[in-house]
Amino acid sequence: MARVRLSVAERREELLSAAVEQIEARGVAAVRIADVASVLGVSNALVLYHFDTKEKLVAAAFSHAAEGDLAHLRRLLGRRTTALRRLRAAVRWYAPTGQAKGWRLWIEGWAAALREPALQEVTRDLDRQWKGAITEVIAEGVAAGEFRCPDPGATALRLTALLDGLAVQLTSYPGAISRTRAQEWVDEALAQELGLERKALTATDR
Repeated sequence: MARVRLSVAERREELLSAAVEQIEARGVAAVRIADVASVLGVSNALVLYHFDTKEKLVAAAFSHAAEGDLAHLRRLLGRRTTALRRLRAAVRWYAPTGQAKGWRLWIEGWAAALREPALQEVTRDLDRQWKGAITEVIAEGVAAGEFRCPDPGATALRLTALLDGLAVQLTSYPGAISRTRAQEWVDEALAQELGLERKALTATDR
């Protein structure tokens, strides 16, 4: 059966989705152009036509994987409700106990970024966007008098560091921490950063 002819944008989308799947299955170091091509039944040359090198394909794949998560984050933070509710929803969704990105993929990406400049640039940009969005909603909450936070940027950085670190523990060392305990730590840290009692956070769930 003949393959449907795809537009350039559609073909890139198909290749990037396949690359993400192969990275998750094999890891960044082991994945090959041939693996991505084989999944789709296309030639290596076609993959290279769109991305030139494996390094560029991998960097684009990580950017592709993050686009949906970043769009969802913006939707959560753009809701017509209090800053505290928006922030809590975003943090709970992003946390390793939530429904955000595939953490195994991102741990692979962080490790590979130490040696791949193109991937390092992508992961740094995504990290900057996440922190920037969280910083902005914290600043809105401070301005509205919902909570206290002298340095929203520093708080966003500390929260991200905690979430990323817990993700490594839960993903790489199953059983090291329970998901329930990890979520408790996240809630405790968020409440402390905002100068609130923890019960003020749980009130946002109602």
